[in-house]
Amino acid sequence: MSSQDQTASFMIRFTQRIYEDENGEANVQWRGNVSHVQGNKQKNFSELKDAMKFIQDKLSEMTLSSIEEDVSAEEKEGILNKSLDMWKKFAVSYPKLVVDAIKDPKAQVSQIQDQITSKAGEISSRLDLESLKPPSKNDINALSGQIADLTSLVTKLQKKVDKIDKNIS
Repeated sequence: MSSQDQTASFMIRFTQRIYEDENGEANVQWRGNVSHVQGNKQKNFSELKDAMKFIQDKLSEMTLSSIEEDVSAEEKEGILNKSLDMWKKFAVSYPKLVVDAIKDPKAQVSQIQDQITSKAGEISSRLDLESLKPPSKNDINALSGQIADLTSLVTKLQKKVDKIDKNIS
């Protein structure tokens, strides 16, 4: 079997068409296009299951192409099944995610914002933000006063050292 990593990227575009039927009632039709980026192949679809099938077929082709010819049919099937386990889980939940996003995009944005806020809270709880906070004006004034006091003390000490040095020489 090939030991190199393989990448499969897919881009899915959706187009919404709102129209009136023969009875004058508003209808919505979703259509789309899924592209396999590396293979430069694409498929138009009006049912999401067709897009999922296209993706699954491309992933199966990629897995089978990486299996050496001397591997038995049973081993190939086992490898393909292992390769597609993750995909099967994804394929079950993805259509609901897409439909939910289409039905209520504000709820999806809100959910993403909540996730970002939650992660930001986790990160900030790990950081000592107090140590990163800039000093206040009062802090700066207090430090300036302490520096002035230290400067005065150093000047007095220098005078004493000079006096002792003069007495020793």
